[in-house]
Amino acid sequence: MGYSVGQVAGFAGVTVRTLHHYDEIGLLSPSGRSHAGHRRYDDADLDRLQRILFYRELGFPLDEVAVLLDDPESDPREHLRRQHALLTDRIARLQQMAKAVEHAMEAKKMGINLTPEEKFEVFGDNDPEQYAQEVEERWGDTEAYAQSQRRTSSYTKADWKRIQDEAADWGARYTALLEAGEPADGERAMDLAEEHRRHISTWFYDCSYEIHTGLGEMYVSDERFKQHYDAMKPGFAEHLRDAILANAVRKA
Repeated sequence: MGYSVGQVAGFAGVTVRTLHHYDEIGLLSPSGRSHAGHRRYDDADLDRLQRILFYRELGFPLDEVAVLLDDPESDPREHLRRQHALLTDRIARLQQMAKAVEHAMEAKKMGINLTPEEKFEVFGDNDPEQYAQEVEERWGDTEAYAQSQRRTSSYTKADWKRIQDEAADWGARYTALLEAGEPADGERAMDLAEEHRRHISTWFYDCSYEIHTGLGEMYVSDERFKQHYDAMKPGFAEHLRDAILANAVRKA
């Protein structure tokens, strides 16, 4: 009889809604149905789900996962080899970040101040303080600004690296969404807009839906923000603004 959707959700640590979505988009359709018409998954389905979740953990968008899994040239062993290589690379990066944190901790303990180069080398050519003066002039009297200052004052190099990595991963997934022709008011776009809002709330300040829609408008009206987003994909800024608005409407 296989496994029910509830059992599979429990095995894999995902929601039933996620499994329904995978079925609807053809990413993971159960091999059978019960007499009552309920989904039933067999062991092969579970193997495919495992591969899907591996790729999702590694940041692959669902449409790319589908292409990888349905490639007639590949086999399960090739998927495992690819995933092992990607995981090994991630482990190496995390170990490097851990060393940076240890360095910062040791420096604090010994009363050693890290140089600006050491603190921000993870950003490459991107200076996180680039617009600090303008930000203070425009929003210095707001609670959001004060909250952001309180939070970021204690961030380590590893924290900033994580913020950067999360933003880059989100940007790659949003770019893939644009390339797939997804509408701004579609579920995927709205979910990524919500992820964007939560990223701000987690790392900087409590970003309400009202504040978020204001940011969306600024991403289009302020040429610097527009260039930043459109450099990843033409039309990115407008699409994100519309997705942010659609997500706020969905919440309301």
